[in-house]
Order: sequence, then structure tokens, then C-alpha cells
Amino acid sequence: MAENIRRKIPVLVLAAVVLFTVWMLWPRSLAGAFDARGDLSVSVITSGVEVVDMTSKPWQDVETYTVEAGSPEAAAVEKSLQEYSYRLCWDSLTGKSLIEDIGAVSVKLYGPEGDLSVFSGTGKIRLNGRTVRLTGGRSADLCEKLRAAPLMSIRMGAGKRLAAHRILNNCFLMLCVCAVVITAATFPLRRVMLMAFGASEVTLPYAEQYFTVYLCGTVFNLLSLGMNQFIICQGFARKGMFSVVLGAVLNLVLDPIFIFALHMDVLGAALATVLSQLASCVYVLCFLFGRKVPIRITFGGYQRKLMGRILAVGFTPFLIIAIDNVMIIAMNAVLQRYGGAALGDRLVTCATIAQSFMLVVTMPLGGISGGTQTILAFNYGARRRERILQAQKYITILCVAYVAVLFVLARLAGPLFVRLFTSEADLAAEALSAIRVCTLAILPLGIQYEVVDGFTAMGQVHLSLPLSFFRKVVYFGALFLLPALFGARAAFYAEPISDVLGPLACIVVYHLAIRRVLDFDGTVPQTGKRLPA
Repeated sequence: MAENIRRKIPVLVLAAVVLFTVWMLWPRSLAGAFDARGDLSVSVITSGVEVVDMTSKPWQDVETYTVEAGSPEAAAVEKSLQEYSYRLCWDSLTGKSLIEDIGAVSVKLYGPEGDLSVFSGTGKIRLNGRTVRLTGGRSADLCEKLRAAPLMSIRMGAGKRLAAHRILNNCFLMLCVCAVVITAATFPLRRVMLMAFGASEVTLPYAEQYFTVYLCGTVFNLLSLGMNQFIICQGFARKGMFSVVLGAVLNLVLDPIFIFALHMDVLGAALATVLSQLASCVYVLCFLFGRKVPIRITFGGYQRKLMGRILAVGFTPFLIIAIDNVMIIAMNAVLQRYGGAALGDRLVTCATIAQSFMLVVTMPLGGISGGTQTILAFNYGARRRERILQAQKYITILCVAYVAVLFVLARLAGPLFVRLFTSEADLAAEALSAIRVCTLAILPLGIQYEVVDGFTAMGQVHLSLPLSFFRKVVYFGALFLLPALFGARAAFYAEPISDVLGPLACIVVYHLAIRRVLDFDGTVPQTGKRLPA
């Protein structure tokens, strides 16, 4: 008898483990956690960063109201909840209820028999005091669906909503006017500008053909990029990302069709770019004119004073972008001067290819560091010092890891990238060498981006702006000095030199200033932790 019991114990234990696993993994209806017959209390929490007088300030709006049982709004909530299910996870067993708020929007629902907290950006939700994991999608998707319901629209006060509408309308008008002015002013000067960018008598006809068509898409480019920010800031980050992906994918598809299939060469490349910009622009404007966003584009409410404030706020990023373009012009001019007639065009071509690869480095890197500004701004507004330091540590690791991957790819996959631009063996070897020189010191660049964007998120523009300009000053200094001493090819070393000295300045300033920046209570924080680089 005892022997039979001992033999059955492992079976019983195994059966218990299986039943426990099934119980844990079994999906449960999210709508079933609420009593549809009772009223729901709804809270919509929206956080972001407001720029006033070139200073970034975090803000948070919290609004709570009641949804009556049996109302159309309650039916909309129930329909959204029915599309999702959940399962238990380890946090459910341990009683852990904390979810890191990494999104700009959170929605909370409280019913007679349950409560639910949804934060955008995480696959977990808080249900009846326990953290569980969604099985029907990410909580960001659920959060977006709930916000899309009429009751979930961010209800602003009359003043805020009117102000938001005015900003949107004025920006739309300004972008349209700026696009027309830039196109009209640039068109007669296009030959002069192309020569300044490094075009020679040989390459000028091709460059002019491309640039002329490209100018026609200026209005589409400005509207798609500028107005896309108003989609993102209203909580529709996925829609904003889709508009960018749409243009990029369409450009990749149309390029070989127009260039090779239709034999349009340079003209085809320009036309593919303009059509992709047009597609992104149409998508963005259709979304902002539609009914899915709380703040839509309308006509009216134009104010010269408001336009002036918008221009003042946007002048700094405009200046940085303008300087970036001047850096390209200066590089090409230096290569043409010191390379001479025989070598100048080849080096400019190599520089163009290297700059294209650097865009692969810097654009996603800027997206990583810039996209985390909301996290830092939110916690800075909440005066959560430890959360800021922890977030900066992880952001720095993520940025450095990304540039480390690109550093390796520049060495291993560089030849494949160069072949996208040229099949000439000598030119490809020269371009590959330029890429490897330009990426020599991109590892510290991850630190530069995090520190600059981190200070900006916390409203410390007086620190972030000089650090950004310092790196550019170093670049210009090295660019004009090195070729004069060591020849034209030495100009490519201006990039790694600025990528070393710029981050070094960032590290020094960060260590000197971060404790003062996070000194919320008047005392220097003593965390006992080494501050992230």
C-alpha cells in the first residue's frame, strides 16, 4: 500500500505542475473582469514636453470622469476590451503590481468588480491590483483603441484645446508658406548651390537634373515631416512611424523601377523620391484632417504673434540642421580644393557615400535618444532622481550598443553598402576606406546623443545646445586644418576627431552638472551610484 502511494506521488506532482502551468497560461477574457451593468470610472493621463522660450518643461494632464452603464461610450469600452485576453505571469504570483510607465499615455478604468490600468509601450497591464500579460496584443494597442473611443479622447479644457488647435493650424499654414518660399528662392540659385556642394563641370548636369525635380517635392517633404510630429504628440506614435516607413519603402520600390526598368537614370531616382514624399504627405494630412485625432487641422485662428513664438522655438533645431548642411558643403569644397581636378570629384563621391552610411548611424541613434525624452521628462517632472539616473544608464547602453553594431558592420558589410552606389573597383575601395575612417570613433557618439537629448528633455537647453555646437566647431576646425597639413584625404578624419572630443566634453559637463540638475530639494543627491557616462 505504502509502495503504491510512493509510486503515485511523482505522478501527482507532475499532474499538479501541468495543471498549474495550464492555469497560468490559460487565456482569460479581459471584458469578463468588469461588470458591464455598472458605471465605469475613467482616467486619462497624458504626459509630454512643452517648449516655452526655448526651454523644455514636462507636463502631465489627468482627467477622471464617469461612463454610465448602458451608454454608447460604455459599449465602445466593452467592445475594445472583448478583443483582448490576458494570462497570469510571475508578477501575478508574487503580487508585484508596479508597471514601468514608458509611454506618453495611460488609461485607467475602475468598475464595480474590477480595475484596470493600461500604459502605452508595455505588454503588461495592471488588473485588479495584479500585473498580468496580454495575450491578444500589446497594451500599447489596447491603450490606443481605448483612446480612440469617443470617451477616451483627451478632453482638454476649452483654453488648452483652442490653443492646441491654433498651434496646429498656424504650423500648417507656416509650413505651406515656407515650402513655397524655399522652392521659389532656391530654384534660380540651384546651379550656384550645387557648385558649392562640390559639383564639377562633369557632374553638374546630372546633379542639376536631380535637384530640379527634387525641389518640386519640397512642399511634400516639409509637410510630411513637420505635420507628422502632431500625429506623434497626440499619442499615435505607430501612425507616425507608418508614414515614415511608407515613404522609405515606396522609395526603395520605385528606385529600381524608374532607374533600371524605365531607363530614367538620375531623373528616375529624383522622381521616385518625390513620389514617396507625396505618399507620406497624403497619409499624414488625411490622418490629421480625419476624425481619429483629438486635435484636427482646421482653417482659421491665425495669429502673427503665435507664428513668431513658433519660429523662435524652432529656430534652434533649424540652426542645427542648417549647420549640418554647411558641414557637407564645407567638406565637398575642401575636397575639391585640395584634391584638384584629378582627385576632387572622386573624393566628393566617396564623401557622399560615407555621409550616406553615417546617416544610417545617426538617424536611428537620434531616434533612440530622442524617443526616450518623454521618459526622462516625465520622471524629471515627478522629481524621481533615481528613475532618471537608471533610465539614462539604460539609454546610454542602448545607444552605445547600436553604434557598436554599426561599427562592426562598417568593417564587415561596408563593401556591400558601397556597391549600392558604384561598381567601379578603385572608387569602391576609396569609398570603403572613407567609411571606415568616418566610423573610427562612432562608439563615443552614443554617449554624445544621450547626454545632449537627456539635458534637452530635462529643460537644460543652456547645457545641451553648447555641447551640440562644440562638436560641430571641432569638426570645422579639423576639416580646415588637416587637409592643409596632410592632404585632401585627411579631411575624412575630421569626423572621428569630433566624435571623440565632443563626447568627452559631454562626459565632463554631465558629471559636473547632473547633481545640480537633479538637486530638487536643495541638497546635492548622494546616491552612492556611479553616474552613467
